[in-house]
Amino acid sequence: MSNYRRVIIPGATYFFTQVTYQRIPWLCSDISRETLRKGLQRLQILYPFSLDAIVLLPDHLHCIWTLPDGDSNYAGRWRYLKIFVTRSCGHKLQIAAEISLSRQKRQEKNLWQRRYWEHLITDETDFNNHYNYIHYNPVKHGLCQSPKDWKFSSFHRFVKQGIYPEDWGANETPYILENIGNE
Repeated sequence: MSNYRRVIIPGATYFFTQVTYQRIPWLCSDISRETLRKGLQRLQILYPFSLDAIVLLPDHLHCIWTLPDGDSNYAGRWRYLKIFVTRSCGHKLQIAAEISLSRQKRQEKNLWQRRYWEHLITDETDFNNHYNYIHYNPVKHGLCQSPKDWKFSSFHRFVKQGIYPEDWGANETPYILENIGNE
């Protein structure tokens, strides 16, 4: 059995990647997006945190969360969110992927991969690098020509706030460290 070690620091900022089960592309459907939005809103009420950035792609999502001072329970938040989405819309999505015996024993369904990737954001440069990675990711995956063309991203909010110009990443590939997303 693998021994996963996670960095757990109260009040810290984390970058996450969560992938769908067998990379089945269901995350960008209307019902999935709406359910995920509701789940995040409920989660922020029950267990506050700041959702600093997010992008949904068909088979995975990336996001940055900042937890409140004294709170390090991102694992519980992910558990809540995955269960909420699974119970709220899993049956409506009608995903036909077979559930393995291992998943059946753990009472897991066929929406999410069991684990998620987490990276502790160490400083402002690290934050900005991950921020850029999140917003350029749809272009990297060939889903659009420019971050402004991808609807399922916090990029548009950042353009309104003046953080990015609207044409960021459209005419040239932004510099993003090679290890971002692969830590």
